[in-house]
Amino acid sequence: MTESIKSGATPNEGDGKRILIILGTPKGNSLCHALSDAYAHGARNEGHVVRQLRLGELAFDPVLHSGYESTQQLEPDLLEAQRQIHWAEHLLLVYPVWWGGPPALLKGFFERVLMPGFAFKYRANSCQWDKLLSGRTADILVTLDTPTWRIPWRFGAPAHSRITRATLYSCGIKPCRLTEFASIHTASEDQRQAWLRKAENLGAWA
Repeated sequence: MTESIKSGATPNEGDGKRILIILGTPKGNSLCHALSDAYAHGARNEGHVVRQLRLGELAFDPVLHSGYESTQQLEPDLLEAQRQIHWAEHLLLVYPVWWGGPPALLKGFFERVLMPGFAFKYRANSCQWDKLLSGRTADILVTLDTPTWRIPWRFGAPAHSRITRATLYSCGIKPCRLTEFASIHTASEDQRQAWLRKAENLGAWA
């Protein structure tokens, strides 16, 4: 877990918006890391309080072994992640698209952390549920090898809808902006630097 995360956080760290960055890649260093750092820099320059969860550095089992039919004890890092999500007013998700979807680590993180009683609560004798994380917003930065124009045509953008609609919106978190960076496989250094500037501007506008 990164040193920037503190248990029992309060808004007294600053007067700006409380922003939690969730870096959803298992890689130790990548364009996603650089984009998240650039976003954080832009947000901090505007007085916002920024923290970061780097999922590749957390210790937890990403497999939800029995669904939600039985209780699977949360590891300390996941309990801390829940505290940070509860603390935050705004989330930033940064992740690559692999095989048409987010990395398994990010999906496993959501399955373990967004538990009944924390992220949602089923209503009695109903298939409807209450969204327990309402009032929060989110930005999403996504890197892709595939050119952006191919995503809706070939795949129907499943990597995006499963995060924005099936996950965040179902918990009450309202996605604000989804920004794609592609194709990273063919991007020049000038293009990558332009992407970092864009991420910094997005952070400033959080």
